[in-house]
Amino acid sequence: MSLMAIILMLIGGWLAVAAAMLWGVLRITRRHHPAYRAPQAPAKHEKPARRHASAH
Repeated sequence: MSLMAIILMLIGGWLAVAAAMLWGVLRITRRHHPAYRAPQAPAKHEKPARRHASAH
């Protein structure tokens, strides 16, 4: 095999491995990504918690 064919095969193999790894990462992130939920407002308390004047 010529040197050019070897170099092209190395580059092609590298691209194939990179594409497979990218596909796997995207598949995992798509499958395990939590569903988006709108943030809910915190429940209001009737009385605010009392704190001492010296509390910082």
